[in-house]
Amino acid sequence: MNHQYPKRLGRLLFGLVLFSIGGYLSIQANVGLAPWSAFSMGVSGKTGLLYGDVSVITSFVILAIDLCLKEKIGLGTLLDAVLIGKLTDLFLALELMPVMENFWAGVAVLLLGQVVTAIGSYYYIGAALGCGPRDALMVALGKRLKKTPIGLVRMLIEGTALLIGWLLGAKVGLGTVISVFGMGTILQVTFQLLKFDVKDITHEGLLDTWRNLKQKG
Repeated sequence: MNHQYPKRLGRLLFGLVLFSIGGYLSIQANVGLAPWSAFSMGVSGKTGLLYGDVSVITSFVILAIDLCLKEKIGLGTLLDAVLIGKLTDLFLALELMPVMENFWAGVAVLLLGQVVTAIGSYYYIGAALGCGPRDALMVALGKRLKKTPIGLVRMLIEGTALLIGWLLGAKVGLGTVISVFGMGTILQVTFQLLKFDVKDITHEGLLDTWRNLKQKG
């Protein structure tokens, strides 16, 4: 495996920033929250916790499930769990983009956010330093459901998150439907265009990274 850690870490962080921007755009689109955004907003509304704090807590719960499914936990997994939610909080606080008032403008922003999220996934998963908790779950299930397209696996996971968010009172609209079906499709197409198969990536666990860095030192 390529152990060029500065390059891989840069790719990882770049991908996580893109992923966070994609999530932020889906919120600002204002046409119905994306599944995980709906889940976090729903829990936030019921508990009073910040969106990012709910995201971080959820990430560590899913992380425990990933461990049960024997998926490798790497540096990227932990950085994803902590950074994505808090970066989204930062973007929301900075008000970098206004909330869309026009429906079709909102749909355009939502689709843009999904494309940005898919590209972010390509970069950070490709660093092979561990998937984020949610994507690790997608990959783990994808390995067990080998005949099921990875896009469909993602749809099933996100559909569950969406249902819970909706039951907790999160805003659901046409944009949410687009998110459920669109994200999986956009992810599938993006990965195909980039000739990228998540099932072919061998992720490096935390212990592997520690040993390799120790050897280099």
